[in-house]
Amino acid sequence: MSGKSPKTKSLTVKQATFDLLRAFGIRKVFGNPGSTELPFLSDWPDDIDYVLGLQEASVVGMADGYAQATRNAGFVNLHSAAGVGNALGNIYTAYRNQTPLVITAGQQARSILPLQAFLSAERASEFPRPYVKYSIEPARPEDVPGAIARAYYTAMQPPCGPTFVSVPIDDWTQPAQPVALRKISCEMGPDRAALAELADALATANHAALVIGPGVDRAGCVDLMVEVAEKARAAVWVSPFSARCSFPERHPLFQGFLPASPGQLSEALKPYGVVVVIGAPVFTFHVEGHAAIFDGETAIYQITDDTEAASVPPIGTSIVATMKPALSLLRELLPKAKRAAPKGRVPPEPPKASDPIPVEYLLHALSIAMPPDAALVEEAPSHRPAMQKFMPMRGQDSFYTMASGGLGWSLPAAVGLALGCPVRRTVCLIGDGSAMYSIQALWTAAQRKLPITVVVINNSGYGAMRSFSQVMQVRNVPGLDLPGLDFVKLAEGLGCDAVRVTKASELPAALKRGLAHDGTSLVEVMVDSAVPLLYAQKH
Repeated sequence: MSGKSPKTKSLTVKQATFDLLRAFGIRKVFGNPGSTELPFLSDWPDDIDYVLGLQEASVVGMADGYAQATRNAGFVNLHSAAGVGNALGNIYTAYRNQTPLVITAGQQARSILPLQAFLSAERASEFPRPYVKYSIEPARPEDVPGAIARAYYTAMQPPCGPTFVSVPIDDWTQPAQPVALRKISCEMGPDRAALAELADALATANHAALVIGPGVDRAGCVDLMVEVAEKARAAVWVSPFSARCSFPERHPLFQGFLPASPGQLSEALKPYGVVVVIGAPVFTFHVEGHAAIFDGETAIYQITDDTEAASVPPIGTSIVATMKPALSLLRELLPKAKRAAPKGRVPPEPPKASDPIPVEYLLHALSIAMPPDAALVEEAPSHRPAMQKFMPMRGQDSFYTMASGGLGWSLPAAVGLALGCPVRRTVCLIGDGSAMYSIQALWTAAQRKLPITVVVINNSGYGAMRSFSQVMQVRNVPGLDLPGLDFVKLAEGLGCDAVRVTKASELPAALKRGLAHDGTSLVEVMVDSAVPLLYAQKH
């Protein structure tokens, strides 16, 4: 028997990394190139698509949308410390969205790092914390592929999220060993006894409510969620600030959207003896107030795959599990309820056309004009209540927004969604203020002729801030008005088809044209600048 070990294939760090990406099923890398990334980018392989974005925040937003569309980690390549700094807002959003991303960033050569080299990042792994699940600058070049593998597995474990690997410029050409693909389960089963207790509470309650959050849609379990709700004959509410549509909004059990105000949320849930929160925190609030829901009269249960979210509620029972096994077992354990099904939400009367164009009329017209399989990506916070009223979503994979509340995500995310699912139309509904955060994402969409229609709601200002200034009773706030923005010229300058609508009579034809355009189109709609109230005013 020979004492010689078998020869191992000789690879560079770069070759080992690309082999890993192929094994992980990653076919696109999103990036904005810089000098510290050039060795990684040189002689780029034909089988992996490099998606160029014109700014790092846009690049991360694109990867986020793509990861949500494909349910696989997005791979991002950023430029050193400055690029990571530019990207941090959307890294934070990806963390709140629970989107799996593997983010790599360039770093200066190891030999000159002690000299505070130009473009170097001091303590690079600390820069994106705490909004990444794992962050490292490997100690040796040969450790880079293993670090990227760990970053991928960590990103994909529930709750999913971004991870970060800093790679010095001279590491990519160094020798490395191949890293074998591993299988790691991403599902966690529930405690059967705890779920049986929940099923019994649901079955025996006079009135029960399900509060459904984005975790259900992320897990691809909307149909299963509907089956559970119908078997329980429970009222269905959407959790505050849900970033996905986890229940069909035309379903007869659907009640509406919970506000992020403690008092208003408590009032909405007051009629129910049992409240079960599924795939969401308990609860996400935005303003102060007394949360009577926590006073103990309501039995609260939670199903979540996030152990941190499970530790937060002041009362109730939290069951840690991923959605598919938890909902499957709950459906099995739950007896068919005998109580009468609650009455569903009454659809509003269609809004009337007038000039200036009411936002409600625009949203209703867009809802009618959109293809039935279209995906809506939204970033118009001040108009979200009107959107929820006049644009009911169909359920699975129909709606996306940012869970962080940070602007600048939705336009590039729409690009990523269109790249991940190019057979359907992606519609980006965005405010004029929001659009300016990542407007350069239009260039990538136009270059690739992606099937995206961007509808800009132009009310000449930051509508959400106008609303909050009224709620908080503060006056003379500077910086809320945005005069002089011309989105048609901006879009055309970035290669898109574009049109402006100023009259209600022009709107249906403009939307039809934009939604049918072969490529990326933009429809700028000048709307009434009246300020909608997001919450009841304080007295």
